[in-house]
Amino acid sequence: MRGRRRKPNPQQGVLPGFGVGPSHAEPGGGAVPPKASSEARTTAATLMEGVVEIDNLRQAYRKVRANRGAPGPDGMTVTELGEWLAVHVEVLRQDLLEGRYLPQPVRGAAIPKAGGGERMLGIPNVLDRLVQQALLQKLELTFDPEFSASSYGFRPGRSAHDALRAGAAFVREGRVYVVDLDLEKFFDRVNHDVLMSRVARRVDDKRVLGLIRRFLTAGLMSHGVCVRREEGTPQGGPLSPLLANILLDDMDKELERRGHRFCRYADDLNIYVASPKAGERVMASVTRFLEQRLKLRVNREKSAVDHVSRRKFLGYRILGSDGGLGIHPKSVERFKDKVRALTRRNRAGELPRVVAELNRLFIGWMGYFHLGRAKVLMGELDSWIRRKFRCLKLKRCKRAVGIARFLKSRGVAEDASWMLAGSGKGWWRLSKTRQAHRAMDTEWFRELGVTSLLDEWTRLSA
Repeated sequence: MRGRRRKPNPQQGVLPGFGVGPSHAEPGGGAVPPKASSEARTTAATLMEGVVEIDNLRQAYRKVRANRGAPGPDGMTVTELGEWLAVHVEVLRQDLLEGRYLPQPVRGAAIPKAGGGERMLGIPNVLDRLVQQALLQKLELTFDPEFSASSYGFRPGRSAHDALRAGAAFVREGRVYVVDLDLEKFFDRVNHDVLMSRVARRVDDKRVLGLIRRFLTAGLMSHGVCVRREEGTPQGGPLSPLLANILLDDMDKELERRGHRFCRYADDLNIYVASPKAGERVMASVTRFLEQRLKLRVNREKSAVDHVSRRKFLGYRILGSDGGLGIHPKSVERFKDKVRALTRRNRAGELPRVVAELNRLFIGWMGYFHLGRAKVLMGELDSWIRRKFRCLKLKRCKRAVGIARFLKSRGVAEDASWMLAGSGKGWWRLSKTRQAHRAMDTEWFRELGVTSLLDEWTRLSA
C-alpha cells in the first residue's frame, strides 16, 4: 500500500458488516466456503475483483477476528483492524485491484517441535492476515475440488481424524507396513519458482500471482533485523497451508497414478504397503520425485519403512491388522509434560485456577485422542494426575502444622495426620500414603471439579 498505515482513531465507527454478526463456521473452527460453481472453478483474469468484494472481505475479517492471534510487527490488534477498515477499506480495495499492495515483513517466533528442535512461525500484521484470508477464500474454490481424496490437511470438511480412519482402513486391507516420509523443514524449504508455476496453472490473474509472490518474499523480522526470504512459506499466515497443498498435489497425483494407498496431512505423509521390501522400493522412488521434481528434501533420519504399530501418525499409531487406533507413547509423554508444567509445586495461583487450566487441557486433549483404544491408559493417567494433585496440595500446606490440620479436616486420625506431617520423605512419596488417599479421595476431586479422563473418554468414544 502507499504511505504508512495509520493507527485507527478509537472514536471512529466501524463499517457496517465488519465484525458484526456471527461467522458461519464449521465444527472444526474453519469458515465454510461457499459452494464452488463451475464459474468459480474457472480461473480468469478478474480473480482479484472477487477477492476485494465487500462480502468476501467481511467474511475474511470475521475469520481473522475469530482466530485472534498476536499482533504483527506493526502492533495493530484485531480490534484496531476493524476500526481501520471502517475508514480505509476502499483504499485497500483499490491498492489490491491496481497491484500496489505491499505485504510487510512478518514477525519471527520460534516454537518447540514435538520431536525436538524448533519451528519458526511467521506472524504477519493483521491487515496482511486479512488479505491472505480473502485470497484463500477465493483460491480454495479453484484448487480444493481438484485435490486428491487422500489429502486431508487444512481442507474444508476434512480433518486429522478422517486421515487416521483412512489409514486404518488401508491396514485392514493387509497393508500393515508404512512408508513414513518426513520432509525436512518443509515450510522453510519451499522453492518459490516451483510453487508459483503450480499456482499459475490455474490462476491467470497477474495481480493475484504478483501478490502471492510478494507474500512469499516479504522479509522476516528477527531481533529487530529484517531478513529477506529467497525460499519457504512461513507458517503462521492463512495462505501457507493452501500453498503447501498446491505444491504437494503433484506428489499426490503421482502416487495415485502408481496405484498407491496413502494419507497426507499437510507435509505428513504415510504410504501403506504389504511388505518391507515393497516399502523400500516406494521410499526410494518417492524420495527421488520429491527431491528432483519438487526441489524438497527428505529427512533420511526421521523417514522409515516400518510396521504401522511402531510409527506415529498425527499423534496416534495403528495397532495392528485390525486397524485399531492407539495413542502413541510420545503423545502421552507430551501430555504429561503439560500436566507437570501446570501442577509444578512452586507455581502461583489458587487451586481452583489450576483445576480450570487442567480441565481445559483435558477436554481439548480428549477431544482429539478419543479415537484411541485407551480405557486402561485413561485410568492410569487419572491415577497419576490425582497423585500430582496430592503432591501439590501437601506442598502448599507448607508447614507440618498446616499439613496435619488439613488431613484432620478430611477425616484422618490425629496421630496418623501428625505422622505424615512430620515425615522426612519427599512429596511424591507422601502423596502415595494411606493418609493422603484418605484425605484426598474421589469425593475431594469431585468437589474440586477435576475432569476425569476416563469419564471423558467413555463419553466421547461411546
